[in-house]
Amino acid sequence: MQPSTTSSRNSQLLREYMTMLRVEKGLRPLTCEAYLRDLEQFSEHLEVTDGLLASARREDVAAWMEHLRTHDRTDRSIARKLSCLRGFYKWMLLDKRMSHDPTVNIEAPSTWKVLPKSLAEEDVFRMLEMTGVAAHHPQADALALRDHALMELLYAGGLRAGEIVTLHVEDLHLEQQRAQVRGKGDKERIVPLGATACRALEEYLQRGRSQLAAKGLQRTLFLSVRGKPLTTQVVWSIVKSTNSQASPHKLRHSCATHMVEHGADLRSVQTLLGHADISTTQVYTHLALGRLKEVHRLHHPRARRHAVEARVS
Repeated sequence: MQPSTTSSRNSQLLREYMTMLRVEKGLRPLTCEAYLRDLEQFSEHLEVTDGLLASARREDVAAWMEHLRTHDRTDRSIARKLSCLRGFYKWMLLDKRMSHDPTVNIEAPSTWKVLPKSLAEEDVFRMLEMTGVAAHHPQADALALRDHALMELLYAGGLRAGEIVTLHVEDLHLEQQRAQVRGKGDKERIVPLGATACRALEEYLQRGRSQLAAKGLQRTLFLSVRGKPLTTQVVWSIVKSTNSQASPHKLRHSCATHMVEHGADLRSVQTLLGHADISTTQVYTHLALGRLKEVHRLHHPRARRHAVEARVS
């Protein structure tokens, strides 16, 4: 088979898969682009030996994983690419385009379950205090009110940057202290909000957003100085301006981490973050176990604290 023919057939297959992800799964364009990049890399790896995606073997996937390891790709990056391949070949099997799954028994790097990096509570509070001081200044402008409301919402609801830029004004239900969020695959979830976040959002709606809205026609909640919907890049820059080590994703993980550290169960955190599978949320398991150990130490009659008190008495 000619290399050009091989490449053409692989490209056609990927186009069909992307169409399925966009149309049937409702995935966002940026998500589809990320999947396409990973799959194109595997396709190029196969095409060195005129290989087709539709006839890939387990040995091909294992060889690609090893290639990535030897070229200094992080374990998390390798695991993400393997997850992408698994999704692709699951579609191939369900669509009866293949009779075998070449990703079977391929192990992801063990660090895939490592807890994502989060910020300390005091660091998050300093960030929110910084935007809060600017928003509460007597001469605060619309952007200061917007940035503080955005920061409070990111942390309060554990939202992704892509979710916060697509929120509409009508998605907020501040009287019930909640917001309706559209996540991956356009799946909707209800996110509870604390009183502090609700106050910041109310201030922004009453005194800030009206100044930014162009002719009042824009439904999007967070607007730019030109009255257009914010981009995810702007959201990142707003977060970075409060802490160079922070990001919207770190705030999301910080929300989950701090909740678990204060006693939240994993199912509740799963619901809040919009994880489709509890296994995604289980990266926080060791935090929940730490909390359980502390509760056990404080309250079990044979735990250390009670044993010490018994000996003293």
